[in-house]
Amino acid sequence: MSSKTVYRARCLRGSVALPGDKSISHRAALIAAIASGDSQLVNYSPSADCQSTLRCLRALGVSVASWPGRVHIRGCGLHGWRAPTATLDAGNSGTTMRLLAGLLAGQPFESVLTGDASLRRRPMRRIIDPLSKMGAEISAREDGRAPLRIRGTRLRPIAYQLPIASAQVKSCILLAGLLAHGTTQVTEPAVTRNHTEIMLGQFGARVEIGDRTVAVTGPAELTGREYRIPGDLSSAAFLIAAALALPGSLIRLTGVGVNPTRTGFIELLQSLGAPIQWHNRRSWQDEPVADLVVRSAPLRARRPLTIGGEMIPRLIDEIPILAVLATRIEGGVTIHDAQELRVKESDRIRTVAENLRRMGARVQEFPDGLHVPGPQSLRGALVNARGDHRIAMAFAIAGLMAEGETVIDSSEVVDISFPGFFRTLDDLVVR
Repeated sequence: MSSKTVYRARCLRGSVALPGDKSISHRAALIAAIASGDSQLVNYSPSADCQSTLRCLRALGVSVASWPGRVHIRGCGLHGWRAPTATLDAGNSGTTMRLLAGLLAGQPFESVLTGDASLRRRPMRRIIDPLSKMGAEISAREDGRAPLRIRGTRLRPIAYQLPIASAQVKSCILLAGLLAHGTTQVTEPAVTRNHTEIMLGQFGARVEIGDRTVAVTGPAELTGREYRIPGDLSSAAFLIAAALALPGSLIRLTGVGVNPTRTGFIELLQSLGAPIQWHNRRSWQDEPVADLVVRSAPLRARRPLTIGGEMIPRLIDEIPILAVLATRIEGGVTIHDAQELRVKESDRIRTVAENLRRMGARVQEFPDGLHVPGPQSLRGALVNARGDHRIAMAFAIAGLMAEGETVIDSSEVVDISFPGFFRTLDDLVVR
């Protein structure tokens, strides 16, 4: 394992095109694989997680060819996959495991899904229960964790109320619904990212979208197509935070996906006075896209800033970098209702608090969140990323803001979501 040393920066300057959105890339590959005909996925994410999805599809007999920035998939139709000859390995990718499980539940064969040690600790009961209601036969460890053994069956449609807002669980059920005979409906307690329902319509599925309710009708007939994937907004968040925090910064991020279910982080920062401008707005397959121009600025809340409730699903991936940036926000930030972070690649609440304290910050930890006072200074430290890509990237940005040197252990974990992250940072940093 390698480490990366980060030093204080004067500012960020320059323009960058970000890698393809992870969430959209996963979904595009899986849906293309059950469509009929060829699909070209442009700007497919090079992340290790999205490569895990392609690896699993190849093991299921899907023809997948990839080049830098482009993936070609020859779809097999709903039931054209073949039984894998070995266990399917989702690596570190919860999205791969949960969404693929929905499609495997309706296939005429048995398969086993596993992942790395981190993924095998993450809760899978939340997909096992609804898929079982649809008729799937799934076994797991006693605590409902992977490996998952899935015996495909003829699925029946259901109407399902999500107990916890989760785009992955919603998508798992909708994908399974493509193979069921009838209409499958999912209702969520709070709005989550809607890439699956947008994309299903683009590939030809019958999709009905209501107030916190999505329904698909199966069996679906999907047709392959070209699909252009926007730049990853969750990756952009780290660069946005650094540009805001370092005086004299000016950066441009081109072709970024700005789906309103994902822009909670940007909207929050704008409410604090962040000069984030949206240029050249356009749409790719009904996904909104823009170029983001970000200048440095002090961030101030009119009243003590507390984030929770329905806002959390719209910025769940950005909470680690938001906690770091909170050390630069007048009045600081309090986060509640984010207990989902306890069961991500690491316990992100505990890991963020631990590493901020290592850097000299004051932090209060709650069962469902954090309070980070601000403004307060940071000092360089050895950061334990605990194998979590978003922790490693968040504290690399903290290192740009801190006195002295910051060492990120196991820094290669950033490749899980943003290969080339440190190179991109080096290109933008002015010392």
